[in-house]
Amino acid sequence: MQKHSDFKDFTLITPTAAMSADTYGGRAKCLQRLIRLEMPVPTTIALSFACVKGIAAGQMPETSVLLSPFGQSPLLSVRPSSQDKDWGGPSAILNIGMNDARHVELINRLGDPLADRLYQRFIRSYAIHVARLDPDDFELPETPNRDTIKAALDAFDSEAGTPFPQNPQVQLAEVLRSMARAWEGTTARLLRQAKGAPADAGLGLVIQSMALGLGKAESGSGVIQFVDEITGEPLVKGRYLPQSQGRDALQADMPSMYLTKDSRGASLEEKLPNVFGDLLRHGAQGRQFLREEMQMEFCIQDGELLILDSVRLPRSSQAAVRIAVALADDGVIAQPEAVLRVEPRALNELLHRQVASTATRDPIARGIPASPGAACGKLVFSGTDAQAHAAQEEACILVRPETTPEDIRGMHAAQAVVTERGGMTSHAAVIGRGLGLPCIVGVSNWTLDVGAKTITTADGRVFSEGDLVTVDGTKGEVLAGQVPMREAALDNTFQTLLGWADQFRDIGVRANADTPADAVTARNFAAEGIGLCRTEHMFFEADRMSVMREMIFADSPEDRKASLDRLLPMQRADFLQLFDIMQGLPVCIRLFDPPLHEFLPSSREGMRELAEALDLALSDVTRRVEAVSEFNPMLGMRGVRLGLTIPEIYDVQSRAIFEATIAAARKGMVIVPEIMIPLVSAKREVEIVKKRIEAVAAAVRTETGADFDFKLGVMVETPRAALRAGDIAQHATFLSFGTNDLTQMTYGLSRDDAGRFMSSYVQQGVYPEDPFHTLDKDGVGELLQIGAERGRAARADVTLSICGEHGGTEDSIQFCRAAGFDYVSCSPFRVPVARLAAAQLALRDSLKDRKT
Repeated sequence: MQKHSDFKDFTLITPTAAMSADTYGGRAKCLQRLIRLEMPVPTTIALSFACVKGIAAGQMPETSVLLSPFGQSPLLSVRPSSQDKDWGGPSAILNIGMNDARHVELINRLGDPLADRLYQRFIRSYAIHVARLDPDDFELPETPNRDTIKAALDAFDSEAGTPFPQNPQVQLAEVLRSMARAWEGTTARLLRQAKGAPADAGLGLVIQSMALGLGKAESGSGVIQFVDEITGEPLVKGRYLPQSQGRDALQADMPSMYLTKDSRGASLEEKLPNVFGDLLRHGAQGRQFLREEMQMEFCIQDGELLILDSVRLPRSSQAAVRIAVALADDGVIAQPEAVLRVEPRALNELLHRQVASTATRDPIARGIPASPGAACGKLVFSGTDAQAHAAQEEACILVRPETTPEDIRGMHAAQAVVTERGGMTSHAAVIGRGLGLPCIVGVSNWTLDVGAKTITTADGRVFSEGDLVTVDGTKGEVLAGQVPMREAALDNTFQTLLGWADQFRDIGVRANADTPADAVTARNFAAEGIGLCRTEHMFFEADRMSVMREMIFADSPEDRKASLDRLLPMQRADFLQLFDIMQGLPVCIRLFDPPLHEFLPSSREGMRELAEALDLALSDVTRRVEAVSEFNPMLGMRGVRLGLTIPEIYDVQSRAIFEATIAAARKGMVIVPEIMIPLVSAKREVEIVKKRIEAVAAAVRTETGADFDFKLGVMVETPRAALRAGDIAQHATFLSFGTNDLTQMTYGLSRDDAGRFMSSYVQQGVYPEDPFHTLDKDGVGELLQIGAERGRAARADVTLSICGEHGGTEDSIQFCRAAGFDYVSCSPFRVPVARLAAAQLALRDSLKDRKT
C-alpha cells in the first residue's frame, strides 16, 4: 500500500489527515468527522479542488496510486464534494470496477439475479453519465440476465465506437474525468451561481470502497434522520430497502421496510435490533459532535452496518428555527450560534401561508414579488367588488392596473393584490406589506381588460371575474386554480429565537403602522414602537372622505376649518387607540402628506356623484378637480407644502394628537408623541410649521389645564433636506429618512413606473439591483451619510432613523448601524426579519473583532 506521503492533491481520509472543507469539500470533511467518531465508514480517498480542476484540464493522477488503498479487485463509488452541498455537483457513480471477471465472481458469491442486476446497472450508469450515450439505448430490464447484459455491452460498443472498458483503472479515470468536466461546464456553472456559489467554486471528489447492500444474509441500504424536516419535531424517520444500493430506498415505488416498529409491516428495529440501536447511537453522536441534525446514509452488508455518508438535513424554515433552538437548549450550540443559523428571509415563510412545495404549479402570469405569502380566491377587478365578496365571506383576489388610496378598503377585503404596473415601493406593494397581504406588481405578460373584467394570458387563455386563482407573492407568480397551501407556523420556538436575537442586536426596530390593526401586529412582533404612522390612510373611510372633499371645495379658511373640525374627534380617537395599543412605546405620527387630487374622483361618473353629494353643479366640481390636478402630483403640492398653504389641516391633526395624549395620560400612560413633518426641503418650512404646532399645543394646554411633552421632527425624503440637514436639525429633535421618496428623487425615477424597465436595467448591469428593493449605498447612501453627519454635527442628540421600505433589509440595517442610526422602521411583518438580521450583523461584527 502507498504511504500517505505518496499522495498529491488527494488523501486517504483518516482521523489525523490534514483536511478542510475549503480544500476537499464538505462531504470529505464530514466523512473525516464520522471516522473520528469511530463510525464504520468504508475506506475513502478525497480529491482536492485543485486535483479535480487539474483532471478537467487533462492532468490525471496515477490511478494505480488512487486504487492502492482499496486492495485487490475493488468495487468503488465516486461522489461529489463541493464546499457547500447546496451548490450541487455531478451524479454519484456506483460499482466502478465491475467487469466480466467480477461479474462471474459475484455470481458465485451472490447468485445470478443480484450479480446480473449489479452489472447491468453499472453499464447503464457508465454509458449515460460517463460516455454520454443516449439513455433510451440502456433501459434497465425488469429481470436482468446474461442476454440483456450482452445486449447492453453490444449497444455500448455500437454507440461509443469502442468496447465497454474492462480495466478498473480506465473506468475510474474516465469517471473522474467526466465528473470534473461536468462541473466546469457552462450549464453547471450557471446553475450553481444561481444558488449563490462564486464563479470559481471548486469541486472535490470522494472515492469510497463500495458497500454492496447485496448478499445472502440481511443486506440493503437506507437513510435515517432524527427530526421531521417540515416541523423540526424529534422522531426517527427514513427508509430501508433490502437488497439495494445507494439511495434506492428513497424511490417511492420501492417496497421499503419500516425503520421503527410498525403494525403495518416488518421493521428494521425488529429484524436487526442491534443494527437499529447502532443507528440511533450514531445519530446521537452526529448531533452532539457535528452540532447539527443530519440525515445519514447507511448500508447493511451481511448483517453488518456501514455508514456511507451524513449530510445536513434539508429542512423547512419552521424546522430550521425549531432545530436551532433545540440544539441551543440542549447545550449542543450556544444561543448566538442558534441566532446565526436561521436565514432572516426564511422567517417570511413562517409569517405567511405559502404554496406547498409539492403543489403542481400552472403559472398564468409573473411579476415582481412585492409582498410574500400565498392566497387563493376569485378574481375581482375593483375595490367595490372585493368588498362585496368579503361581505359574502368569499375569498377574492383584487386585480388592478395599479392601486390608489381609493382602493384601500378593497385591499383590506381581498386575500391578495395583483397590479399591472408598479414596483417594490408602489402603493400596492407598500400597503400589501403593511397588511401582510400577498402582492405581485408589475405583471407584464398578460392583457388586463378592467372593463370586460378579463385577463388574457400570454398563451391565449382567458380568465374572467369569479375564476379561481392562487397568488404566490413569495415567488411573484399567479397560478391557475386552487393549489395546496402550507399554513403559517409561528410557535414558541419562533418567539424564543427572536428573544435571543434581541439580546444581541444594537439598533432599534420599530414598525410602520397606519391603523390599529397594523399597531396590534407590530406589538405582536415586539416592535419597539411606531416609526411611521401615515395619517392619510385614516382619511379614506367613506365618512372621512366626504369631509375631506368638503374641505377641498371650501372657499375660505373658516369654511375649511369648519369641515376639518368634523375630523377632529375621529383623528383624536385614532391616535388614542394607537397609544392604547402601544402602551407607552414611541409613536411617530407623520402629518398629512398626499396631494389633494387623491381624494377626488377622476371619472365622469364619480364627479357626478360628488356633485350630488355636495349639492353643486357638475361644472363646478369639474373645474375644482381640474384646478387641484397637477402635472406631477408626487412632486407638487403635497406634504409640508400642503401644510403651509392649507395650515388648517396640520392644526387639526396637531390638536387631535395633543388631546389624545392628554386622554392617554388620564388613563395612566406616559406618552410623548413624535410629530413628523413630511417632504421638507428648507429650514424655513420647519420653522413655520413648528411655530404653528407650538401655538396649537399652547392653546390645548390652556384649554385643558393639562401639560404634556411632544417631539417634533422631519422626514428627510428630498436630496436638499439631506444636504441641509445641519440647518434643519436645529429645529428638529429627530430626522427620519424616507428612502422611498429619497430614492425616487435621487434617481429621477418614478417608483410606480420603474418596474416596467428595471429588470432590463439590472440584467444589463446599469444598476446592480433595483434601488427600490435594495438600498443604493453609493448614491442614496451617500445622501443618508451626509444627512446623518451634518444633522449630528448641528445637534448631537438628534435621533436618526430610516422609515422607508428599505428599513427591513439586511443591507440597510448594516448601513444604518455603521452610520450610527438609532433605529430602523419597517412594515409590521418585516419586524421579525429585521430583529433577526440586526442581531446577526452585530454577532458577526463581534466575531470579527475577536479575530482581530
